[in-house]
Amino acid sequence: MPEWAKILVPVFLALQGLLVYWTAGTEHPPAPPPLSQFPATFSAWTQLREDPIDADVVNTLRADRLLSRTYVNRAGGPAGLLVAWFQSQRAGASQPHSPKVCLPAAGWTPESTGELSIATAAGVLTLNRYVVASRSERAVVFYWYQTSRRAIAGEWASKFWLVADALRDRRTDSALVRIVVDSQPGGDELASSTAADFTRSVYPLLREKLPR
Repeated sequence: MPEWAKILVPVFLALQGLLVYWTAGTEHPPAPPPLSQFPATFSAWTQLREDPIDADVVNTLRADRLLSRTYVNRAGGPAGLLVAWFQSQRAGASQPHSPKVCLPAAGWTPESTGELSIATAAGVLTLNRYVVASRSERAVVFYWYQTSRRAIAGEWASKFWLVADALRDRRTDSALVRIVVDSQPGGDELASSTAADFTRSVYPLLREKLPR
């Protein structure tokens, strides 16, 4: 990152905080989505299990609603789904945590990162593709930020749209959506293909179930 950009980062964060705080008095947060009622079966995917989240992780995330499950496809899989939904970000502490920070903190080493666009029934979705490894384990991670108006791949773009939506809609709700597929023994390409198939199926449902 250029030096001038590093200088602008704290300025932008301070401006974001001020604008979100300024709109807090008139914020109209939506009702929490019933994520526990998210479908157990859709398309070719079936819920394999619920994945309990450690209490320390829950306290760190500070999400208002959490969904953590593993689904399996008749042709392969499995795929892990995490949805962390935040009703309001006006206080600053409750906001999505980037997997680019959380996964390395949990012992995963990033191997590669980039953006990927996937055509779905709800439109084209641009997301982050993140390959991580930890000792003998390796995984492909897809993730994006979901708001009432759009899906966002970039962390800085999500912060920009947070301010724009707070000013326009008086809302700061957002969700982090993360999909994880083990890349062994089939390798990264097979894992990416599985994650993409799961994404094509789950994204339209998330657009329907999360507040609009």
